[in-house]
Amino acid sequence: MFSKVHGRAVRVTVLVCVLGALVLVGGRYLWELRGLVANRADGDPARGVYQQDPERADRTAAAVLDGIVREDPVAPTDGGAFADGGAPVDWRSGGWQPSDPLEARPAQAEPAIGALFSPGTDGDPDHHCSAGVVHSPQGDLIVTAAHCVYSFGFRTNLAFAPGYRDGVAPYGVWVPTRIDVDPRWTADEDPDHDVAFIRLRRPGYPGQRLEDMTGALRVSFRPELPVPARLVGYPNGSEQPLDCRSTARAAGPAQLRFDCADVPNGTSGGPVLTDGHTLIGVVGGRDGGGDDMTSYSSYFGDAVRALYDRATAP
Repeated sequence: MFSKVHGRAVRVTVLVCVLGALVLVGGRYLWELRGLVANRADGDPARGVYQQDPERADRTAAAVLDGIVREDPVAPTDGGAFADGGAPVDWRSGGWQPSDPLEARPAQAEPAIGALFSPGTDGDPDHHCSAGVVHSPQGDLIVTAAHCVYSFGFRTNLAFAPGYRDGVAPYGVWVPTRIDVDPRWTADEDPDHDVAFIRLRRPGYPGQRLEDMTGALRVSFRPELPVPARLVGYPNGSEQPLDCRSTARAAGPAQLRFDCADVPNGTSGGPVLTDGHTLIGVVGGRDGGGDDMTSYSSYFGDAVRALYDRATAP
């Protein structure tokens, strides 16, 4: 009798604990789901366009600057040149060497590369992706992965901190005015179109141009592969970027492959570069960007060129 009663009591206790855990997990899930829904907008999915509400964007910038990031101003770069002053080099003949061992390592922050923040209760860390400033006529454009800005709708709580490191945004905090993705991404998240362009402004600094502050990467469409390349991105759990040098290769007609270990979550949207500061891809595409050993990018072909042209149109 005692053993049966005791066994029943144990089972009841276990059941109560399991139910309690399920309630806690379910409550957390519902809270994150509520945050996700609160920070999404339909935009125009048929065209792949979202025009950001200025007041909502200003609130996002304020949330980032309220205890997450502080601004520490530096002098702008000279006339839009890349901020480190380095001229492009031909990596094919310029003594380029791959990382040894072939794994990502912490790197210095670069003005034209930064972290994408999404403050709020949407289940993501403070900075969840990476992005790079790209040259454009308006001087206000960044590129990242489409999955960083659109999933169940367009993210409305985005902010970009170029050159970010250790809680400091030396070139300010910038928020979207418009997001452009390929409609094939909004339709079914086609990994061959995991690229997004975002036009930005800096709240409180009307007329300031991002590219004048940071310099810009030069976009190369239809790049020849294989080619020596470098990947840069911000892991979710790190307050500084990492990078790796390897070879960018074709992975079928619509994907770029970059073999390097230890490129974790958060580096999505980070640029893949060749010849110094020439952009040929962003981490994303196949398998959500890859695994522990390999990263991918949608190939920067005619579709990405068309998306760039749309994003930069007056």
